[in-house]
Amino acid sequence: MNILVIGSGGREHALAWKLSQSASAESVFVAPGNGGSALEPAITNIPIEPMDFDGLIEFAIREQVGLTVVGPEAPLVAGIVDRFHDAGLACLGPSAAAAQLEGSKSFSKQFLVKHGIPTAAYGSFESVRPACDFARKLPLPVVIKADGLAAGKGVLIAQSYEEADQVIAHMLEGDAFGQAGHRVVIEEFLFGEEASFIVIANGHSYLPFATSQDHKALLDGDLGLNTGGMGAYSPAPVVTDAIHARVLSEIIEPTLAGMIADGHPYKGFLYAGLMIEPTGDVKVVEFNCRFGDPETQPVLLRMRSDLVSLCVGAVNNRLDSCTLEFTDAAAVAVVLAAEGYPQAYRKNEEIKGLSLPMESKVFHCGTLLQGTSIKTSGGRVLAVTALGNSVSAAQSLVYEDIQGIQFAGMQYRRDIGYRAIAREKNSAS
Repeated sequence: MNILVIGSGGREHALAWKLSQSASAESVFVAPGNGGSALEPAITNIPIEPMDFDGLIEFAIREQVGLTVVGPEAPLVAGIVDRFHDAGLACLGPSAAAAQLEGSKSFSKQFLVKHGIPTAAYGSFESVRPACDFARKLPLPVVIKADGLAAGKGVLIAQSYEEADQVIAHMLEGDAFGQAGHRVVIEEFLFGEEASFIVIANGHSYLPFATSQDHKALLDGDLGLNTGGMGAYSPAPVVTDAIHARVLSEIIEPTLAGMIADGHPYKGFLYAGLMIEPTGDVKVVEFNCRFGDPETQPVLLRMRSDLVSLCVGAVNNRLDSCTLEFTDAAAVAVVLAAEGYPQAYRKNEEIKGLSLPMESKVFHCGTLLQGTSIKTSGGRVLAVTALGNSVSAAQSLVYEDIQGIQFAGMQYRRDIGYRAIAREKNSAS
């Protein structure tokens, strides 16, 4: 089977890498891919952008692509799956209607409330004054979100009401996030520990992936600006067996049932960003309509099952006959980012050290192959990912391998996985 992966980030490099390992995979194409996928012997980059639906469909028909997997959210929200299906092509992902779970924070919150799925109290606004008035009714800090897609950076936490006023005005009147910020969602701040819970679904049936935890803040100790993710690890020990069961019964199953009831059966990867409260209660922070990034990298590194069979099973409504298994080992991914990220950042810096022997698998997030050199092209550049008998062991391998990688302005967190490692130390004492 010929397979097409759409996207250019670390998630897409990891998906293509895993798909290419299947005996069912004849050729794996990535559109447009990056410097890392260009170096993979079993993967071919195709210079077609994710939003060029006509070009992608023409390519898929010409190359007899039997399965297309969509990585990023923007084409999903814009209806790429609907277009592929109209052309008679198998494409894994939600319809444009179902992808509103990520495409609109307001839609997502309304859906959660309608179907009794636990989430934070909220209000949705298009005008500054009502939004500021509502923010003052909530205890500090206050969460302010751009309604639309903002590449993982449209969430700000105001520590004072004056700061909330400024952020709201900046979003609604200052065009801080373009069209995505023309409506804002104001939420109560949830206290607890976050976790990423991803399933693959084909309407009613689903299979859960291994749990993971992302690190959104730029700096060690979860300080600094919000980013698209500075690292992740799997499994997430905060998701105990009891909490895992609650997530399935209180969140995943009601969500899939609610989408069917609303006339938009959900097919594809569904990512629930969760807050695990000290009481053990679980609330939905956000939905994503695709695999997480950088969660994809450690989760797929642990995955034993055939990803092609899984994706085909979801497309053809045969998930009931599929299995999803993971190694007991832990995996840690640390993102190496460009100087200035998540704001304006440096590009076109040569990356050195990638050919050195190392224990880690290096997934490329924002790179280009120029001649024989790999250059930086994005804010998040690489995700160095390793397996270990524990999170601490995997973390040690990653940070040891990072020492051999260099590019001008490289920045990264040095504490990825710290919550799990603290639990490991406590259990050993």
